Amino acid sequence: MSNEKKHESDAAYGSFHRRVLEGTSALFAILTTVAISIGAVVEIIPMYTASSLAWERADWVTPYTPLEVAGRDIYIREGCYLCHSQMVRPMRAEVLRYGEWSHSAEYQYDRPFLLGSRRLGPDLHRVGGKYPDAWHYEHMRDPRSTSPGSVMPVYAWLLEWKIDPADVGASVRALAKVGTPYDATDDASVAASLEAQGATIVGNLATTGITAEWDDEIVAMIAYLQRLGVDYRNHMAAEGGEE
Repeated sequence: MSNEKKHESDAAYGSFHRRVLEGTSALFAILTTVAISIGAVVEIIPMYTASSLAWERADWVTPYTPLEVAGRDIYIREGCYLCHSQMVRPMRAEVLRYGEWSHSAEYQYDRPFLLGSRRLGPDLHRVGGKYPDAWHYEHMRDPRSTSPGSVMPVYAWLLEWKIDPADVGASVRALAKVGTPYDATDDASVAASLEAQGATIVGNLATTGITAEWDDEIVAMIAYLQRLGVDYRNHMAAEGGEE
């Protein structure tokens, strides 16, 4: 198309837009309102209907344990969600790399959601059980020791900093208030749960020569990472299917 014809085409389009839309303010206002209304309906209706759908909630999804809650809080604090997504999309390449695509019911106790918006690192929604506890310990201590060429920064302070059972108890009670079904949320029950699950991870680390304590932040982080995707895998195993 010559420059002359292109200019004529642009001028015709501009003239049409000004004459038909901008030139008739009432019609323009009506069309704008219709467009906004359609967008609003598409966004709002699912918010009020999704909870009634059978697939939206599932009894095979269990709440995070107190130690996993602590690990999730650390995950958020350190900004891990900025580089790692937790949403495997139903695309062949993603399913082959990360595992079964993510289902909406799996997020029912995620407050807030940690879907992520980009992947500088791999998706983590199916990472639970993929690596042993010692792998996660070393990966946080020095990412290059387990993943050569990784651009992930070192999180060595997680090996030294401690979780506060009182803070974790407050998080658990906050989650309970918004609907997460916990049997016990008092400080004594939360502390007992933290120590019991933490001791299991400490024992796993000890078999590889790693010394840790149940209240180390790294232990909480490991508990959280090892939980991701486990509910779905257990559900599929119970149903006799495969992930």
